[in-house]
Amino acid sequence: MVGMYESSDLERWVVEPNKSVQRTEFARDRARIMHSSALRRLGVKTQVLVAAQEDFPRTRLTHSLEVAQVGRELGAALGCDADLVDTACLAHDLGHPPFGHNGETALNELAADIGGFEGNAQSFRLLTRLEPKAISPADGPRPNTSIGLNLTRASLDAASKYPWTRKPNSNKYGVYSEDVDVFNWMRNGRKDDQNCFEAQVMDWSDDVSYCVHDIEDAIHEGHVEVSILDSDSGRSEIVAIAREWYGNEFDANVLDAALHRLNSLVSWPRNYDGTLKSQAAIKNLTSQLIGRFCLAAQQATQAQYGDQPLTRYAANLVVPVESRYEVTALKALAARYVMTRAGAEVEYSRQRQLIADLVGVVSLAPEKHLDSIHADLWKTAQSDRERKRAVIDQIASLTDVSLAQWHQNLCK
Repeated sequence: MVGMYESSDLERWVVEPNKSVQRTEFARDRARIMHSSALRRLGVKTQVLVAAQEDFPRTRLTHSLEVAQVGRELGAALGCDADLVDTACLAHDLGHPPFGHNGETALNELAADIGGFEGNAQSFRLLTRLEPKAISPADGPRPNTSIGLNLTRASLDAASKYPWTRKPNSNKYGVYSEDVDVFNWMRNGRKDDQNCFEAQVMDWSDDVSYCVHDIEDAIHEGHVEVSILDSDSGRSEIVAIAREWYGNEFDANVLDAALHRLNSLVSWPRNYDGTLKSQAAIKNLTSQLIGRFCLAAQQATQAQYGDQPLTRYAANLVVPVESRYEVTALKALAARYVMTRAGAEVEYSRQRQLIADLVGVVSLAPEKHLDSIHADLWKTAQSDRERKRAVIDQIASLTDVSLAQWHQNLCK
């Protein structure tokens, strides 16, 4: 399938000969992500429910593996290189800090004076600077310094959900100002904000996976009352959350209709008691929903573009309005029973304080507390801004468990 891509798509920032004639450049990229320490750390980072507290709920790692499975099949059905989409899906959450989006919020506030913190921009930074794999030669783009995994242009682009720097009044962006050099190389002259087709496949696979699996986890843990969709007042509550969290552009009546459709599915659960039978029923629901959303996008895209292979900037993924609303409704259902459940804000506040405490202590003696990689970044930094970014990089790299351990050891 690499034959469908241009030679510029296969280029790396620093040229590295492929050691195997049997392995494509995109398969090589996928292997680099699979063997990365950043991917392993996701195994102890929060997806929605806190990592390491229960055995069943997803972590960032298992979520990423599931996104990769969904994206690989959807991408292949539309003509993308399967390894390329797989790579993007595995990489899309590498930059998420401990405690999920709550940790992201805390670090963004603490890094406000250096351009903020954003999980997607941090993922790009890991891929192109922080993950140890390749060093630029003396005559290279970053002489004698790390260039991260040195992925192909197409793989980096496919992993970029928000291919732009920070904009006023927006917290969604995909690159810090410190990393614009490799970002500009990746974009290869493009000046617009469009993301490539493979990134759109990754993004939809992410949305589908987490909305479906968050509901599965929440039902299993006893957080979701599935009967809420039976009543007008219950659906109204979910609709209100959907519009508050995901935007008033979502029409209330159309959201209510989406909840009606979901509730009328044969596979939608009427009760859950944790038995094998009920667990199998929930697993069947997740399978049915993933198939429903992916097939809808595949058919709509092929209806517009035909059956030819679709890659890079040759097309846009077409997601039917009904599917978009159903996914948003499921996100809101999870938000109602998990993210805004009773007692959640107390826990979120505690998590943010742990992060703030640790950033403060490490900032007072960076050379003493930073690990070898981040201490080296701190020592070679050319400005206070870069030195603070190294501290933020360190805290973001920690897992839920290791952050608590660092806090216990350093913040006495």
